[in-house]
Parts: sequence; C-alpha cells; structure tokens
Amino acid sequence: MPLMRFDILEGRTDAELQTLLDAAHEAMVEAFQVPQGDRYQVVTEHKPSRMIVEDTGLGIPRTKDVVVVQMITRPRGTEKKALFYRLLTEKLQTACGIAPADVMISTVENTDADWSFGHGRAQFLTGEL
Repeated sequence: MPLMRFDILEGRTDAELQTLLDAAHEAMVEAFQVPQGDRYQVVTEHKPSRMIVEDTGLGIPRTKDVVVVQMITRPRGTEKKALFYRLLTEKLQTACGIAPADVMISTVENTDADWSFGHGRAQFLTGEL
C-alpha cells in the first residue's frame, strides 16, 4: 500500500528503471510485509539543473545516479522504517550499482482516512481493505 515516488536524473533506460523499481518493491515487501501485488510507484525524471541533492554536512557524496525516494504510508514504526532504509540501499546497490550515498529517503505518514484506491471510496474505512 505505500505509495513510492522516485525522483531521478534523466538518462536511465527502461530496463534500468524497471530494475530499480523492482528492487525498491522487494525492499518494501520484505520490510513491511505488504502483499506482493500491492505496488504503487511513480517516477519523475529531471534535467540535472532541476534536481539538487546536496550534502547536509554529513560528508555524503552524490553522483548522477542519485535517487530521492519518498514513501507515503500508514504508520510503520521506527524499526521497520530503519529496516526498509537498509534493505532499499542494499538492493539498489546489488541490483543497480547505485551507491548507498546516492539514495535519499523520506517517509511521510498518514492515516486510513487519507487513502482512496478508486471509485471515490476510502477502502480502509469501508472495510474493503
């Protein structure tokens, strides 16, 4: 159920992008035990001058492979989020060759009332989910 948004620089092939999305989905399924078919991912590609991801004083170098991930989700707990962060960077490095330093993640939490998956209904509230 989490909605994952990816901001990346232009230039990846469709196959590279699919590998990235598959790896991210695997991390989410493993960390949060969501159903395999529960997949919502949106990718936005940017020209290099339109995406700035600079160091915040932590000495983290960035390259052209930088990926900014925003996950919008119901509350997941600190331990599960930390597991997701670790799994995501590991899987992106293994599957895509993206260095962990090039992965920035932000989690935005909301509640059941904040979701409608279609038909104008709040399925978590109606009991459909």
